[in-house]
Amino acid sequence: MAIAQSTFPTLLDGWSNYQNLLVKALAPLSSDQLEVSAAPNLRSVEDIVLHIIGARARWFTLVIHEGGEEMEAFSEWDRKDMPRRSAAELVTALETTWRLMQASIARWTPADWEEKLDDEGYIVTRSWIIWHLIEHDVHHGGEASITLGMHGLAAPDL
Repeated sequence: MAIAQSTFPTLLDGWSNYQNLLVKALAPLSSDQLEVSAAPNLRSVEDIVLHIIGARARWFTLVIHEGGEEMEAFSEWDRKDMPRRSAAELVTALETTWRLMQASIARWTPADWEEKLDDEGYIVTRSWIIWHLIEHDVHHGGEASITLGMHGLAAPDL
């Protein structure tokens, strides 16, 4: 089912607002605050955000083949044995991946949105990938928000 072109700006505006709220909540956090988790067996706030960043970068570089080296640099940030990141680094990575994604999205034609792409044997479209990244950001942003709130820290007003 094709989505009306008039729907995309609304979706992208909402996603942009979500991005801004997440960045605003993360910016003032200390390293100790980034390490909090909802339970010992769950990801820390830092790990959750690293996962958001890594997923964005991998979808854009490995499947869509856009974003170049700048985007690719973030594709393994959420892998084991990678260095810990400060709030400033996380914010910069969120803002950079956001900027690169939006630059690509802004120039895509309606045909580009429905282009068939190979994701390791699964055929997906750019529209599916963008929807998946929106739901991924919302899911994990909510996870970070709940975790922050559980520890009495300011959470994004999502």
